[in-house]
Amino acid sequence: TRLRDETGRVLMPAEFLTVAEPEGLVGAVDNLLLFRCVQIVRRLAQTDKKVGIFCNISISSLSDEGFFPQFLELMAENRDLAGSVIFEIGQSAYDNRTSAAARNMTRLAELGFRFSLDKVRRLDMDFQELARSDIRFLKIAAQSLQDEIIESGEGPVFRALPDLAAEDFATLARRYGVDIIAEKIENERQTVEVLDLDIGFGQGHLFGEPRAIRGAILAETDPPADYLQAPLRRRAGERT
Repeated sequence: TRLRDETGRVLMPAEFLTVAEPEGLVGAVDNLLLFRCVQIVRRLAQTDKKVGIFCNISISSLSDEGFFPQFLELMAENRDLAGSVIFEIGQSAYDNRTSAAARNMTRLAELGFRFSLDKVRRLDMDFQELARSDIRFLKIAAQSLQDEIIESGEGPVFRALPDLAAEDFATLARRYGVDIIAEKIENERQTVEVLDLDIGFGQGHLFGEPRAIRGAILAETDPPADYLQAPLRRRAGERT
């Protein structure tokens, strides 16, 4: 998600979320993002059935019993896109999710949707628990993977997993239906290092830099005004 201010300057999430979260506006941001993700996938799927989008959703929205029913209704109406839309949350947010968030993730999974964890910092994960939560992808920075590797008597291992060969980490994850995606790949050397770890998926500037969606597509995917105003009205009602 990227927002622009009145001068056209691009605002990154770390900047605008510091304002949106305390003001209760994350639901409005997620509403727009999720609606557009669905519409863009449907549009792109007309020419490429294999298209897929990783769509960030905040843990606060997953825990918000006012926002979530409307969101679930939208996804139920578009459950045919379950193979193309993957919802993404941060590892820390997942580790600290509320019971409501866990319950709502299960509801999305029952519709066929899957999840991804990004901002992964801790490699000693319970893959069985991830599988039960329908986590199907882990995004780990390529440099973080390399920084975690140490040498042992048996060869390279990750610092957090000294009893497992580093090259077996991705294999272990796949055994539980979880694929590792090495992200922030910036050069060919990192690509080779990732392949040495038997990781088959990568993303980063080496493959293509992020760019804005074309204005024509944005215009086509604008949601109805009422759809955007609903979370704003609800938050206003909560404050009065």
